[in-house]
Amino acid sequence: MAVERAQLGRGVLGLREEFVEALAKATRRPATKEEALILASANPSELPLLLAAALKLKVAYTGNIVTYSRKVFVPLTNLCRNECKYCGFRRSPKAPDARYLSPAEAMNIVKLGERLGAKEVLVSTGERPEDVHEEARSQLRKLGFTSTLEYVIHFEEEVLKETEYMMPHTNVGVLSKGELAELKELNASMGLMLESISERLLERGGPHELSPTKHPSVRLKVLEDAGSLRIPFTTGILVGIGESWEERVESLIAIRDVHARYGHIQEVIVQNFMPEPGTPMEGSPPPALEDVVKTIAVARLIFHGEVSIQAPPNLAPNAYAAHLLSGINDWGGISPLTPDFINASYPWPKVSELKSVTEGLGFTLRERLPIYPKYIKEGWYSRRLRRRIESLVDDLGLVRSELEGLRCAYEWGNGRWRGA
Repeated sequence: MAVERAQLGRGVLGLREEFVEALAKATRRPATKEEALILASANPSELPLLLAAALKLKVAYTGNIVTYSRKVFVPLTNLCRNECKYCGFRRSPKAPDARYLSPAEAMNIVKLGERLGAKEVLVSTGERPEDVHEEARSQLRKLGFTSTLEYVIHFEEEVLKETEYMMPHTNVGVLSKGELAELKELNASMGLMLESISERLLERGGPHELSPTKHPSVRLKVLEDAGSLRIPFTTGILVGIGESWEERVESLIAIRDVHARYGHIQEVIVQNFMPEPGTPMEGSPPPALEDVVKTIAVARLIFHGEVSIQAPPNLAPNAYAAHLLSGINDWGGISPLTPDFINASYPWPKVSELKSVTEGLGFTLRERLPIYPKYIKEGWYSRRLRRRIESLVDDLGLVRSELEGLRCAYEWGNGRWRGA
C-alpha cells in the first residue's frame, strides 16, 4: 500500500522514480546491491516509505514478536593482539587493569547470572594476545594454560558441568575450522562480527591499521567455516567507522552470500559506533540516527526473513522506537548482572524499559536462547546441550513463559558485584 501511494504521488511528494521502483522490487524479493544503494540514498520524503516497507516485511516474517537473550558477559581477558582505534575493551599489556579473569571469578559471574534467570554465557576475549604479548603468556602459565583458547574450552566445559541451564556463546575473534569444530560441542551458537568489507579501513590512519585479522577475507573465511560446520552464527556490521554507504551495503551482501551457501547466519547485528573515552577515536562523532535507521531498514530489505536483524539498545538509548519501526526483530543480549564490557560507557537498559517501549508499539517482547528457534527445530546443537535446550523452550522455540527472567538483585560497580 505504501508503494502504491508513492506511485500515485511521487511527483508531488518529491519521490524519485528509481527509488519507487527499487522499493517495489525489494519488497517482493531481497534487494540487489544496486537497489539497496538507491534505497540507502532515501531523501526526507522517501525515508518514511523505506521504514514502512522494512517494518511490513518484519511483521510478515516474524509477526509481532521481538526477542532478546538474557545473558551474562564473561570477558576472560581484555588483552588482545589487535589495536582497533575505537575499541574501549582492549587494555595495553602494561595497564594496571590488563588481566585474565581467574576461573573462580569467571564462574562466579555465571552462577550469579543463572540465579538471575540468564541462560546465555557470552564468552569473550581479546584475540590471541599470547601471540604478541609476553604478559599474556605469563598470566596464562600462572592459570595453568598454554593459550587463551585452551582456557576458553576449559571454562566452557566447567559451565556445562556446574550449571543447569547456562550455555556458552563464544566470540573470541578469528578461529580456525578445527577450533570452531571443537567449540561447537560446547556452544549453543557462536559469533564474529564482520564489521566491514572495506579494506580501506586497514590502511595507514584507518581504524583497523593495527588489526590485521580485521581484514575482510580473514573474517569471511571464519563465517564460511562456521557454515560448513553447521554452527548457528551471529555476525554483523559496525556503522560509522569510516566506511562508505557502498561498503556498508557490500558488507551486508557479503554476509547474505555466505548465508545463501550454508543457511547458518541466525542474526545480523547493525551496530552503531559510539566513541569510548581514552581511545584514538574518542573524538569521532557517532553516525546520525537517520543513517542508522536507514541501515537497519536496508538490511531488512536485503535479508527479508532469512535472518534476524538486531540493533544493540544500549548504544541508542533514545532511539528504541526508531529501531523497532525500522524493521528489527531482536534486541540482542541483555544482562541483568554484567555491563557491556565492549562498550562499557553505555549501560544495558532494564528489560522492563525495553518491554514498555516494545509493547507500547504493539509488539510482544519474548526471551530467546542464544540459539534461535529455527536452529532448535532443525537440531543444530550438540548432544551435550540437548537436555538444557529442550527443557527451556516452548512450541515456538522461545523460552517458556514461566522461565523468563527474574528481577535483578545485583549491580556492577567499582569492579565488583554488589547486592541490591
